[in-house]
Amino acid sequence: MKYPVYQPYFNGKEKEFVNDCIDSSWISSKGKYVERFEREYADYIGVKYAASVCNGTMALHLALMALGIGEGDEVIVPTFTYIASVNTIIYCGATPVFADSEKDYWQLDPAGLEELITPRTKAIMPVHLYGHACDMKSICDIARKYKLFVLEDCAEAIGTTINGQRVGSFGDISAFSFFGNKSITTGEGGMVLTNDETLYGRCMHLKGQGLAKYRQYWHDIIGYNYRMTNICAAIGVAQMTTIDNILVRKRRIAQWYKKYLTTKVEFHGERQGTLNTYWMCSILVPDSKDRDPLREHLADVGIETRPLFYPVHTMPMFSTKYKRFPIAENIAHRGINLPSYPGLNEGDVLSLIHISEPTRHSLIS
Repeated sequence: MKYPVYQPYFNGKEKEFVNDCIDSSWISSKGKYVERFEREYADYIGVKYAASVCNGTMALHLALMALGIGEGDEVIVPTFTYIASVNTIIYCGATPVFADSEKDYWQLDPAGLEELITPRTKAIMPVHLYGHACDMKSICDIARKYKLFVLEDCAEAIGTTINGQRVGSFGDISAFSFFGNKSITTGEGGMVLTNDETLYGRCMHLKGQGLAKYRQYWHDIIGYNYRMTNICAAIGVAQMTTIDNILVRKRRIAQWYKKYLTTKVEFHGERQGTLNTYWMCSILVPDSKDRDPLREHLADVGIETRPLFYPVHTMPMFSTKYKRFPIAENIAHRGINLPSYPGLNEGDVLSLIHISEPTRHSLIS
């Protein structure tokens, strides 16, 4: 594709730091870059503790286990999300309870939360989608009222803020992803963050095979090998040196799209007080029947796009209990992610818009 939907942005230090790992022979889960990445990322988000892991899905699983979520528990989660948010609840033996989305901002709608809470509800998992943020004040107020945990899924919202405070610092615990298409990447990788020392200790214990702290090769719980490698952490440390530049670039790309795509499409909104980092620049077409023909045309002229996530409740393993979530369904069926990688410039955005013409399936009228 002439214009891929995403590609990582490297500043040059990645090779230097990875070669340092190789030269030192510290390539697995021990080494100076693991602790450095954890410390720098915790400081960046504004929390006390960070535990690096091998990917974002395992970050969610680890966070749920640290909270003690298990058999018989319920976790409220938006149906409009990537499947990993829901899968990890199932991994724990708990039950996902789906919630609808906000029309303008596409996030978990707090207005319907209280009616979903039962005596089995243990946690709410707000998912900050496509670089925007959930209404964390409303969600946390409800959680406190019913004594529920809040686990923030921040995989798509690295650097996003609400009134200057970064997402990942509002709930009891949060999870991030550093997959290759995320705003900063380690190839594969993730992070669990918390201000609670006990939760942090549980994460560290569980992610390292349940190894006892003061006795070699003695494992006092059933644990997991969820550790990040030193090589992945080295890439993460390099990415941290340019994270602010990446996020500025991504907001500019969204602004260029909004400047030149003045007709036909609806853009992802931005709530007052929220800084959207635009993990993806996402649009809605007027009618769901227009989406796939438009995507096919764009692919034919070298422009890669992606659909928005399908609501999880519509997937075969979750669709046996028929229920409608009209806002989530409407957004998902009309949505497209446009090329959003930090290397795009204004000329590129103009070019890919004009390349899409002339056809009734173009991006502009």
